[in-house]
Amino acid sequence: MGSVAQSLKDKLTAAFSPTQLVIDDDSARHAGHAGARPGGESHFNVTIRAAAFVGVSRVQRQRLVYAAVADELAGPVHALSVKALAPGEA
Repeated sequence: MGSVAQSLKDKLTAAFSPTQLVIDDDSARHAGHAGARPGGESHFNVTIRAAAFVGVSRVQRQRLVYAAVADELAGPVHALSVKALAPGEA
C-alpha cells in the first residue's frame, strides 16, 4: 500500500471506525488521462461499511467521506469513487 492509500486508510478508519474498508488504487487504468501521476496513487475506489452511515442518505455519506479525506482530494488524489454502506446493506 502506497503512502496516499495509507493516508486514506488512516483517515477513514479514524473518522468512521469501519467494519469493512477496501481501498483499490485504480490509477493504472487512468494512465495518460487528466490528473494521472507517473507514480500512480491518483485514482482510487473505496468501499467502506460503517455504523456512522445508518440513516444517512447516499449523497451525505459521500460528503462525509470526502470531508474526511479533504487534504488528499486537494492534493494527490484526482478521483475518488466511494461506495459507503451501513451494516447490513449490500
